[in-house]
Amino acid sequence: MKFAVIGGTGLIGSQVVTILNAAGHEAVPHSQSTGVDVISGQGLDEAAAGADVLVNLTNSPTFDEASPDFFRTSMDHLLAAATKGGVGHFVILSIIGTDRVPELDYYRAKTLQENILAAGPVPYSIVRATQFMEFMGAVLAMTTDGDTVRLPATPIQPIAAKDVAAAVAEVAAGPPLNGMHKIAGPEVFPLDELGRITLSRTGDHRTVVTDPAAGMFAAVKGDVLTDRNAHLAPTHYADWLA
Repeated sequence: MKFAVIGGTGLIGSQVVTILNAAGHEAVPHSQSTGVDVISGQGLDEAAAGADVLVNLTNSPTFDEASPDFFRTSMDHLLAAATKGGVGHFVILSIIGTDRVPELDYYRAKTLQENILAAGPVPYSIVRATQFMEFMGAVLAMTTDGDTVRLPATPIQPIAAKDVAAAVAEVAAGPPLNGMHKIAGPEVFPLDELGRITLSRTGDHRTVVTDPAAGMFAAVKGDVLTDRNAHLAPTHYADWLA
C-alpha cells in the first residue's frame, strides 16, 4: 500500500514512515521541509494523489486559543485533498481524555479535529494515546523556578513515542475503524511523583513541590488522562529513562 504521512519528519511521523517501509509498504513523508503546508494547502493535492492511506501527524505550533483554527483549517485542506486523491483511509493521532478537559484550549482543539474527521467523507481511524514520555522534560521546564519544580498530582500514564508510532502504523495498515483505537503506557503515576522519579534517575538536583495549581495539567480533574482499558504498550518508564 502507499501511504502519505503528513508530518512525516517529526517525532512520531519519522518512525511511522520507517515502520511502514520496513513492512514492505511505500510510505512517503511530507512536511513543510518537503514543500507541503497544511495551512495554505500547498502541496497537499500532490501528496495525497495515488495514496491509499493518508496519515496526518501535524500539530498546532501553539497550545493556546489559536490551536482550534490550526486544526480546523488543516483538516479542511487535508480532507479536500484526500477526497480529490481518492484516499480510502484517513488516520490521525489524538489524546486520551481530550474531550474531558474543556478548560484547555489545546484539548478542545484536538476534540474539534476528531469531530471534523468523523464528519468528513473519508473512512477514518483515530488513534488516541496518553502523554508521551519524551515530553516529560518540557513538562518539568514549564513550572521550574530556580531549583524548584511545581507539579500537580494529576494521574498520568506515560507512553514511549516508539510505541505510539507502532500503534499508528498498525492502525494505518489495517482497515478503517471509523472509530478509535486507544493506547496507553503500562503504568500510572501522579505527575508530581513522575517528576521526582525523572529528576532522581537523571541526576537532576531540582526539587519537586506538589502544587495543585501549577502548569497546564492543573486544569485536569481526576484521572481522565489515563485509561486502563486501552491497549497497554510494552515500554515501562524506568526502562525508557535507562
